[in-house]
Amino acid sequence: MNLVWKLLRQHISIPQLAGFFLANLVGMFIVMLGVQFYRDILPVFTSEDSFMKSDFLIINKKVGMGNALSGHSHVFSGAEMGELENQLFVEKTGKFTRAQYQIQASLGINGQSMMSTELFFESVPDEFVDVSTKDWQYVPGESKTVPIILPRSYVNMYNFGFARSHHLPAINEGVLNMVDVVIRIRGNGKDADMKGRVIGFSNRLNTILVPESFIEWSNGEYAPAEEPETTRLIVQVSNPTDPAVAQYLDDHGYELEEDRSQTEKMVYFLKMIVAIVLIIGLVISILSFYILMLSIYLLLQKNAEKLENLLLVGYSPSRTARPYQLLTLGLNILVFILALGVLWLVRCYYMEIVETVYPEVDGGTMLPAVLVGLLLLLLVSIFNLFAIRRKVMRIWKREE
Repeated sequence: MNLVWKLLRQHISIPQLAGFFLANLVGMFIVMLGVQFYRDILPVFTSEDSFMKSDFLIINKKVGMGNALSGHSHVFSGAEMGELENQLFVEKTGKFTRAQYQIQASLGINGQSMMSTELFFESVPDEFVDVSTKDWQYVPGESKTVPIILPRSYVNMYNFGFARSHHLPAINEGVLNMVDVVIRIRGNGKDADMKGRVIGFSNRLNTILVPESFIEWSNGEYAPAEEPETTRLIVQVSNPTDPAVAQYLDDHGYELEEDRSQTEKMVYFLKMIVAIVLIIGLVISILSFYILMLSIYLLLQKNAEKLENLLLVGYSPSRTARPYQLLTLGLNILVFILALGVLWLVRCYYMEIVETVYPEVDGGTMLPAVLVGLLLLLLVSIFNLFAIRRKVMRIWKREE
């Protein structure tokens, strides 16, 4: 084997092999990145909210200049709520109840104050909050803390705006137990300081949610003369995709706070972008395969006389072709290893950003990309080995 390699390696073109190596590396990396990125990002658009079931819809009235001028209110009346509840597709309804007093809250981590701002609280019936009962309760006169669910959009604004500009730590689910919330309530000539406890973040809610028992007690204590208006409803439906739901909402001038069609469009565009990336990667891989085969064919042609002599003295076609096959196989394996290493570095970078914005997203594994890379390695190597052997067999048959 060493003697055969010494005879055949003289005409190897390093630039040609380097061109194949770089092209194949880029192509394999793009394909693996496309698969891995799709697998990592898809849960951002398709994962269910951890505090609200998928068949819960949040409904409000459309508010615009036309409604304001015509005198239509954005508040739901008792008759409108009763009519909605009587629809066949509705299983149960609940209303958002807003706190009617002033709320000042300050947030800190491990005793270090981070920010202080005015807030507002809302509640929905506890049956609509998918969380453990022991974590979601408030008993006036007994409970020492108020459970709070924050909208993730607020957390993102803090993490990427306020926290960065003030050099403060980011907030995610991993530091929930470290977040200190101090609540100051003012109303009805009274004020009180309470502690809050953030139990999680919600993707679908655009409000700061607290238990219904706390809102009922605090409104009666600090705003007894105020009657809370119902501007939003939470509805459990039997089938969120039922056309009757969309038709009813449109006929009555209602709208969903979360538009699922937008999510579906984003998933569609994500799939389309990943498909384009995969096609580009495959095209580059095919071109790299062509570059390698052109290089090997030129090398075989330059060594044709030596190959003929080796075949004439008794070397088999398999033994003669083996050095070239091992060379291409080694290059392909090295490309796969380097592509996997670069993918790991790139994935660590973008997953750090994703997990900061969406801490509930599971990091998962790189197994999908590894399997695709191995499949591509296997296919390219088989074609390489077959083409080299075919070329040597032609020389052998010609000599016969």
